[in-house]
Amino acid sequence: MSKAVFYHAGCPVCVSAEQDLLNLIPAAQVEIVHLGNEKAQVSQAEQAGVKSVPALVLPNGNVLHINFGASIEDLK
Repeated sequence: MSKAVFYHAGCPVCVSAEQDLLNLIPAAQVEIVHLGNEKAQVSQAEQAGVKSVPALVLPNGNVLHINFGASIEDLK
């Protein structure tokens, strides 16, 4: 089974969304990627269709933009 990937930048909006998400989805089923700390992953997030963070990329490729914390462009 593929994991969902949750991308965030560490801002308060993102951290809150991460905590809420982990209350809904078991941690074993979601990979958390902090783009503020892992700049090399920004292009991967962008290729997956992430336009802003926090965002959840589902195993089927759908992207859920949860709230607006930061534009993907701001993270480059």
